Parts: sequence; structure tokens; C-alpha cells
Amino acid sequence: MGMSVNSDPAALVPEITLLVSAVTGLLAGAWTPRERQGMIHVLAALATVVGLVATALAARQPDETVFGTYVLDTATHTTRAIVLVAVLALIALSRDTVAGHKRETEFVVLLQLGALGSIALAGAGDLIMLFAAFLLASVPFYALAGWAKQGRATEAALKYYLAGALAGVTTAAGVTILFGVAGATDYEKVADGISRGPAAAAAVGLIAVLAGLAFKAGAVPAHFWVPDIAEGTPPPVAAALTTVPKIGALVAFYRLLDTAIPAAAIDWRLITAVLATAGMTLGNLAAFAQTSALRMLGYSTVSQVGYLLMAVAVAGRTPLAQPALLLYLAAYALTNIAGFAVVATTHEHRIDRYRGLFHRDPLLALALTVALLGLVGTPPTAVFVGKLEIFTAAMEGGLAWLVVIAALNTLASLFYYLRWITPAFRPAAEDDSAAVTPPSRWARAVALTTAALTLLLGIGSGIVLNALGASG
Repeated sequence: MGMSVNSDPAALVPEITLLVSAVTGLLAGAWTPRERQGMIHVLAALATVVGLVATALAARQPDETVFGTYVLDTATHTTRAIVLVAVLALIALSRDTVAGHKRETEFVVLLQLGALGSIALAGAGDLIMLFAAFLLASVPFYALAGWAKQGRATEAALKYYLAGALAGVTTAAGVTILFGVAGATDYEKVADGISRGPAAAAAVGLIAVLAGLAFKAGAVPAHFWVPDIAEGTPPPVAAALTTVPKIGALVAFYRLLDTAIPAAAIDWRLITAVLATAGMTLGNLAAFAQTSALRMLGYSTVSQVGYLLMAVAVAGRTPLAQPALLLYLAAYALTNIAGFAVVATTHEHRIDRYRGLFHRDPLLALALTVALLGLVGTPPTAVFVGKLEIFTAAMEGGLAWLVVIAALNTLASLFYYLRWITPAFRPAAEDDSAAVTPPSRWARAVALTTAALTLLLGIGSGIVLNALGASG
């Protein structure tokens, strides 16, 4: 790829800042009185801001590989920015939920460590680095899933952990097989080795690795934990687990296939297209029957991964594939967090309980509308532009049939999102007690901010796409 090799730790300032903040927060939280642990949130927020500044500066430098295993390029820099913005929003979103909790510090620390793993997944240019990042993006989130220890959170966390343990073993086996076939772990050397080695063994190894990445992304068929986590954990936790790991996993999916696996040796394009079709279709079909807002959002995230995998399926065939994927990921992160933030604000988990929301809080009802119509892909939201770009990339990449399926799924998804939007604009029932539930201030601020940002990103998407390297 013609990248320079760098061994300077200064190139990893965003990652190091997250790690230092997490360790410092953990140590400080152990000695800080419960009523003053808000300082841990401030420390974490400051770390994300420093990371964003460092990312902006690093993005102006030529592409390079750090320590021979970690690639710093447009994909990694963009993932850094998306994850750090998501973490900043999640820190604010969680403030009402975790304030004064006996495990308040642990929430912030686990979120930062999981975010670090997600960024590392995106930048991995070596199979060993990929597996190490997989573990870092997994273990903290297993603990975060069970953080609340209430209601159905324990059951959801156990299901998440068991599925993750299986995915981890599968990924390790896949990495081992690919190493055995290629005789190397560096992606470029793996590609060379696979092209000369037994294709059947390489295909088995690849499918095993992709199974692990599919689990992290919440893609079909490794998606079963997603709706349970979305419904069984507090909204800030659900928002984190359905947003942050997906970002790194999908970029890792793209980089691995585009760089390390020759399409001539293994037809991974067809495999990815089938996964995309299954994800968007099954996710939408399951969402139709839901009466729980959180469970609907969970299945919605499964369908969104299906659309995102369309860009992966045409990796290397069109220069639009990577910019479209990165823009869609940024749009998805903002929009998904906005949806969960509305639920966190109202404390209402059933769709029918949102009746009269517009009359109680017009701005929040509009934020909900922007979030849900954004997930459909309605202009001028950012998801609309991201989806349009992905559809265009798929057409250019010769997958017109996949675009037809995606368009039909997009149209179908509108109906279940409208089932949630419509009651919000109807008059409240006489016996409706939802109005007496005090809203969460921080969550409301996050809902309004992220909804506004998804509109802003949609309007300014042309500038963003140019920055990401999209031509024309």
C-alpha cells in the first residue's frame, strides 16, 4: 500500500489518552466519595476532546503503519472521530442514570476501554492485532451489559457474554487457520499467502473470523443478543452497546476483506451480500411486531448493519465504497444515540406510552421524529445521504439486485417507525399519567443535540464525503 512505517507512540495520542483516562478514572474513583464522582465524567469528557483534537491533527498527515500492525489512514481517523463523539454523547446521556450509583466510575471506565477496543479494531492491519482488539472491544462491554444488576440486565448480560465467548473462540480459530494457510499475520502478506495456499482452508478460516466480527457488529446470524441487550439494560448502556462496537467491527470487516482476502481466491463478496440481505430483512421483519420501543430499536440496529454491509460487499470495486461506509457509520451513531436518548428522557419503554409527547414536549417529539425518520433514511438526515451513497456504490460494484432488496426493506421499515411516531403527535388520553414522569435533563439535551447533528451532517455531507475521499 506504500505506507510509511512509524514506531513513535505520539502517533497514538487518541488511543493513549483514552487508556490513561480510563486507568486514572478507575484509580481516582476508588478514593473519591460517591457524591463527587462526577469528576470522573469530566475527566473522560476531557479525554475525548483531546482525542478529537489529536485526530484532527493526525488526519492531515500521510497514511502510515504504527509498530507494523496498526494502520493510520482515513478509515482509522474517521473511526476515531465517530467513536470519540459517540463516547462524549454517551457520557452526557448516562449522567442522570449513573449519578450517585455505587458503580458510577466503573460505567465510565468500561465505556472508555470498550471504545478503545472499537478504535483498535478499525485500525488493525494484522491478524494478531485484530484478535487483541476484538478482546478489548468485548470484555469491557460484557461487564457494562451487567452493570445495572437489575431487572433483565443480568439475563441479557449473560446471553451477551456466552455468545461473545463462542465468538471469541471462533475468531481465534479463524485467525489460526488463516495464519496456517498464509504463513503470516500481516494483512498484505496474508493476501499473498492465501492466493498461493489451499482456498478451502482459507475459506473456513475467513468464515470463522467473520463470525466474530459479525457478533461485534450485531449482524445476522450473530445478532441474537442485540434485542435482549437493547430492552434489558438501561438506555445509556443499550445505546453504548448497540453503537460503539459496531463502528470498529464494520471498518475492520471492510479492511480485512479489502486488504487481506483476495476475492479471486474466496468469493467473500457473495458471502457479505448474503449477510447484508439477511440482516436488513430479518431485522425489519422482527421489528414489525414489537411494542417495546427499546426492542424495536434493537432490531432496527440489526437492519442498519445489513445496509452497512452493502458497502463492504463492494470494497475495492468502487472508490465510493469506503467513504459511503464511513459517512453512514457517523450518521448511524448520531441517530441511534438520539433514539435511545429519547427513551432515557421519557422513561417510557412502550410505544403506546408516547401518545401526546408533542403536546408535552414539542422539541423532544421532533427529536424523536428526526431520529426515527433518519433511521429510515429520509432527507435531509445524514442517514439518507449515507444510504444513497451506499446504494450508488453497490450499483457501481455490480450488485444491483442487492440495491433492489435494500430499497424494498427501506420502504417496509417506514411502517414500523411510523407506529412510534404517530402516537407522539396525537392528543394524550385523559387517564394518561406519562406527563407526571419527570424527564431526564441530560438525556433530553443529548436527544436534541444528536438529532440536530444528524440534520447538520446531512446538510454538510458533501463536504464530509470530499474529506473522506469520495470522488465527484
